[in-house]
Amino acid sequence: MRRSYGEIGLPDSALSPDPIEQFHLWMAQAADNEFVVEANAMVLTTVSQVGPTTRSVLLKDLNPAGFTFFTNYGSRKARAIESNPAVSLLFPWYAMERQVAILGNAEKVSAADSDAYFATRPWGSQIGAWASTQSDELTSREELEARYKEFAAKYPEGTTVPRPDYWGGFLVRPTTIEFWQGRYSRLHDRVIYERATPQEINWSRRRLFP
Repeated sequence: MRRSYGEIGLPDSALSPDPIEQFHLWMAQAADNEFVVEANAMVLTTVSQVGPTTRSVLLKDLNPAGFTFFTNYGSRKARAIESNPAVSLLFPWYAMERQVAILGNAEKVSAADSDAYFATRPWGSQIGAWASTQSDELTSREELEARYKEFAAKYPEGTTVPRPDYWGGFLVRPTTIEFWQGRYSRLHDRVIYERATPQEINWSRRRLFP
């Protein structure tokens, strides 16, 4: 299998000095592309004592501080972050011959921020957060369905569902953000923004060989 990528590149004139602004632009274009499924889906890699693990999660907030996703704090990814906050994120927008790779450190968001986002979730998703002890062993699908019914009865649709204290957000504060644009003859464009620490305001930018 071999695909020839397009002529549209990533010239310096098209780049923002701020990679968060550049990401906002690419995210908006991915969201408008009918061939991109879940533009805000990202591959999260964590590292624990047993090695690296990857999974797809959804980006739910983006601001100058970084990238936020939400999960069960008892999940495998959350436990890995607790022991090693260094993570990577990858946005693979294959239909656009683009990807964005991010390195940074993850930290829990405030309880208030987690409460605010949880309140915006559909009722079924809120109940699902109560029903699932994420990453624990499940004896059968029936057990999960039974737990869902139990919490659905406890918090009927139309009532306020409180956020479980074991569920909330993580903010990934980036130290590097790399933009990749596929090009002809495998002469891809790779532009990387870097800063020494997440607290620094200014970013440096350079190109890498493909």
